[in-house]
Amino acid sequence: MTAEVDIAGLLVPTLLLSMLAAWLLMLPLRRLLGRLGAYRFVWHPPLFDFALFVMLTAGLAALW
Repeated sequence: MTAEVDIAGLLVPTLLLSMLAAWLLMLPLRRLLGRLGAYRFVWHPPLFDFALFVMLTAGLAALW
């Protein structure tokens, strides 16, 4: 993983880009899980969402 990416002269950490991409992936994923009724089996939905966000962020950071 490189330390930072140059975007129009602005150095942006790759972890920030991974977090932004994970957040963008979370939006439709949360809606899909809600429509499928997956949240009925989850004890604490905000904690589940946070854990899913962390896993997506880690996965995307590993790909960079």
